[in-house]
Amino acid sequence: MTRQTDTPPAWDERTQLGTFLDYARDTARAKCEGVSAEDARRAPLPGSPLMTLCGLISHLRWVEHHWLEVMFLGEDPTGPLAEATDEDPDPEMRTAVDVPLPRLLADYESQSARYRRLVAEHDLDTTAKRPLRDGRHVDLRWVLLHLIEETSRHNGHLDVVRELLDGRTGV
Repeated sequence: MTRQTDTPPAWDERTQLGTFLDYARDTARAKCEGVSAEDARRAPLPGSPLMTLCGLISHLRWVEHHWLEVMFLGEDPTGPLAEATDEDPDPEMRTAVDVPLPRLLADYESQSARYRRLVAEHDLDTTAKRPLRDGRHVDLRWVLLHLIEETSRHNGHLDVVRELLDGRTGV
């Protein structure tokens, strides 16, 4: 895998936001390199049965779907998040153990490429079609910042899970 850098090639806001999001995405994928198929589906934290490498990658993919397609573009939810309930709020993490990690990673990368194009086609000040629960409409800039935060936070979870699975640290 080609490692990205968090240093943007240009200093405009759009380039900086895109660079940081891509860096966080690449870090998530790198944390999964070389893991066995069995370990990718294993949840090593007893209190977190959904916290698997497969589950986390699936969650990242579907969180981006939610914020960019559902909230920003106003499309209807699809995939496992469309089935979320109060009793099963994270079906994308639960069902991910049935999907091979290489496929989850490929889907995440393919979707990331599509979203790079989507972001390039919209001004950062463009507001989301759907409001937050409090009725406010966020702009694309906020969505990108939120995705950077969300992906980076889950990279910490990927760190812990990977170390518990096979001792690998770094990346």
